[in-house]
Amino acid sequence: MRGNNNLIDSASLSTSSSFSFRNLPISLIPLISLIFSCSLISIGLVACGGSQTHVATKPPFKSPSPGDKDSNLTFFDVILEQADEVGRPIWKVRAKQAKYTKEKQIGAAESPYGELYQDGKVVYQVQAQMADIEQDGKQLFLKGKIVATDPRNGIVLRGNELEWRPKEDLLIVRNQLNGTHKQLQAVAQEARVKTREQRIEFSGGVVANSSEPQLQMRTEHLIWRIKEETLIGDRPVQMDHYKNNQISDRGRGDSAVVNLKTKIATVTKNAQIELLDPPVQVASNSMSWNLNSETVTTNSPVRVFHRAEKLAVTANQGEMKIPQKTVYLTGNVYGVGERRQSLKSKTLTWYLDKKLVEAQGDVVYRQVDPPLAFTGQKASGNLYAETLVVSGDGSGNKVVTEIIPQERKVKN
Repeated sequence: MRGNNNLIDSASLSTSSSFSFRNLPISLIPLISLIFSCSLISIGLVACGGSQTHVATKPPFKSPSPGDKDSNLTFFDVILEQADEVGRPIWKVRAKQAKYTKEKQIGAAESPYGELYQDGKVVYQVQAQMADIEQDGKQLFLKGKIVATDPRNGIVLRGNELEWRPKEDLLIVRNQLNGTHKQLQAVAQEARVKTREQRIEFSGGVVANSSEPQLQMRTEHLIWRIKEETLIGDRPVQMDHYKNNQISDRGRGDSAVVNLKTKIATVTKNAQIELLDPPVQVASNSMSWNLNSETVTTNSPVRVFHRAEKLAVTANQGEMKIPQKTVYLTGNVYGVGERRQSLKSKTLTWYLDKKLVEAQGDVVYRQVDPPLAFTGQKASGNLYAETLVVSGDGSGNKVVTEIIPQERKVKN
């Protein structure tokens, strides 16, 4: 509606209403003159230039006071409509009262309710207590306490600004955004909705909480593919997983994809999963986190670190079963402790609760104090406490013990 003097295509005005020519827009003066010259009860007027915008009003209307420089008319029971090139509606807004202004032409609407259309079908319903309405024929702007509802899936977006760009298939809600749905609740600075794709992009201080699984995601940019039931974080993201309304484990990474249907989160690039009890961190370049079965798997090089015992184990791939507090590692397994004790093997099972490791395949155990090494096919024990038993495989392979003598200090 910006700068478009042909905005009002039809109006119904009462001849008994009192009004003044003072401060009226030039485009309205012929309409007022026509009312008096023809002595008609109501007039329907089509604007020049083929404008598709339609504003309908019901009597009465009133002229502004002489000191009001911006408002020219106040309309009651306003209907603001816009259609596309083939006549299909792209928005329709109703308001109990709206002021006609020189700059915005329609503003300060009371109790507005609107419908936004895409391909002739309603894609969002919009309402507010009060709002400033502005349009330029291609875009619709609403300012105020806005509530936008998608009737197709029940998503509700609340904010203080709304912008509808039908040609771009884009709805923007910003300024204290709050989105609610049976699957997800989110707060952010802005939401950009692609109505045809049913996709929402949240940006700016995003905090999203899913109900099933109980997961909170914090990031600067989050994409929600509604039909696919998928959340995509393409920026650094932090996640808290809850059990019985208490945080049980955490995840983070440079990017993440959460499938709300399968309850699987795929975390990539500097991926980390942290348990609170016991305090264990799993790090890899890519991990799959099944929030339903509470398992973490990776086919990439992985590092498991026990913060309390200061014990770290690396391998080519691994799996952690969180309820059982058990870690399975495969390929080039290498564990090292705080006192530089180390263990090499092909596979390793780490029972975190029992503080027990079981290693198999080309086992090499070394410790510094006293300095010695064992070589065998199996090992079992507490690597942290340096109490391991190394054994053969039962096929004649013997355990080799290597005692490393300490260098004597030469006295001068």
